[in-house]
Amino acid sequence: MSGQVAENGASGRSGASAAPAATDATRRLRALDKAHVWHPFTQMRDWLAADPLVIAAAEGNRLIDTDGVSYLDGVSSLWTNVHGHRHPRLDAAVRAQLDKVAHTTLLGLGSEPSIELAARLAAIAPQGLTRVFYSDSGSTSVEVALKIAFQFHRQAPAHLGGDARRTRFLSLRNAYHGDTVGAVALGGMDLFHAIYAPLLFDTLKAESPHCYRCPFGRQAGDCGRECIAHVEDLFARHGHEMCAAVVEPLVQGAAGMLLQPPGWLRRVRELCDAHGVFLVADEVAVGFGKTGTLFACEQEGVTPDFLCLAKGISGGYLPLAATLTTERVHDGFLARHEELRTFFHGHTYTGNPLACAAAIASLDVFEEEQVMERLQPKIARLAARLETLRDLPHVGDIRRCGVMTGIEMVRNRETRESYDLAQRMGHRVTLETRRRGVIVRPLGDVMVLMPPLSITDEEIDLLVDATGEAIRAVTERGATGGLDGLAGA
Repeated sequence: MSGQVAENGASGRSGASAAPAATDATRRLRALDKAHVWHPFTQMRDWLAADPLVIAAAEGNRLIDTDGVSYLDGVSSLWTNVHGHRHPRLDAAVRAQLDKVAHTTLLGLGSEPSIELAARLAAIAPQGLTRVFYSDSGSTSVEVALKIAFQFHRQAPAHLGGDARRTRFLSLRNAYHGDTVGAVALGGMDLFHAIYAPLLFDTLKAESPHCYRCPFGRQAGDCGRECIAHVEDLFARHGHEMCAAVVEPLVQGAAGMLLQPPGWLRRVRELCDAHGVFLVADEVAVGFGKTGTLFACEQEGVTPDFLCLAKGISGGYLPLAATLTTERVHDGFLARHEELRTFFHGHTYTGNPLACAAAIASLDVFEEEQVMERLQPKIARLAARLETLRDLPHVGDIRRCGVMTGIEMVRNRETRESYDLAQRMGHRVTLETRRRGVIVRPLGDVMVLMPPLSITDEEIDLLVDATGEAIRAVTERGATGGLDGLAGA
């Protein structure tokens, strides 16, 4: 079986096949997993009733399970693994750092890798982002930006723009910025966030640009740019009390790959400037090449006041995040010790040397292998191949920016009626795709394709073909088939 799946991946073909009988080792691991591991974003009742896939190894753009079966990593291990698995350059960097020191704190000390990485990030980020604060995850990188922006306005002198009246944050209706409390307060996805409402601070919510399901009732070819006018109105009414506007540039990832129209981000930057509001660009998901440029902000010539980075920053090797900001913001915290204008925030593993060494090596790979230049033909191929799925009867919309792709399935294309939540169509397609040698992950009924930037042409064909075949198989069965083995995906 392993050879068959691997051969299909190498040749670009896809075809459903039965899973091999589980080995004793796999059965043991599954039992221990069910006994002890609580999985994220997973209904554990379903998980405990199924036989989950257990990954044991990886090579290139493929993951290998404990039974030796190889799968194309169609979501780059949750949007992180930009250069593929076991890249020799990154492996060597982590091993070399292990021979020096695995961890040392940044509280009261510096470390060689964290210093070198900060300088590299400042050199490639949008101009003016010169200060780097490290943390551990996308959520924490956003928390850092929120707390710095809020504290800046509470304490910075007037000549730097400090204004204690600015206490509110603007975010988008379908926003997802992470799972810590501050990030959840920014969020706008009731499925994830509604239950925590009593814990959260109030934020201003702008409608998400969403051309397929326009919140202003517009249709394709009849756009009045209300999504921009709507944000302008919010700034006009509340700009004086805003501390910061927080957005994912170009694409709202977890919302279902919602694409912002050209000029939307640029206009938000202009509004922030006009009203004295910080712009926080959450590039945790969209950064490091996935939109077709190294940073998504580049595509509209925007420099934010805060740039939040994680996921691909370490090449998908180790937990690491960074929040970049300006000298002006940094200067708002400079004072005598007794004035207590210090940013009292930190993490035990802030600037971990192993993670920073991996991140430096990842940046080296971007340069040495001309990753962004070589990515452009792959993006074109992916775009062309995705067009072959538009005629599937239950594909309502295909949204793509760079390699970030969302394929929205609907019960009825004419009315755009969604499937019932209980049908779990997205998860069923995930399982069907896996049977064809490809791992993808749904966001509800939106199938997400987010391959490593190192994906080959043949692997692009396999990714699209397997996903299309799986969508066809599941939607043809409809509401009654394929409920077996529904573990959390």
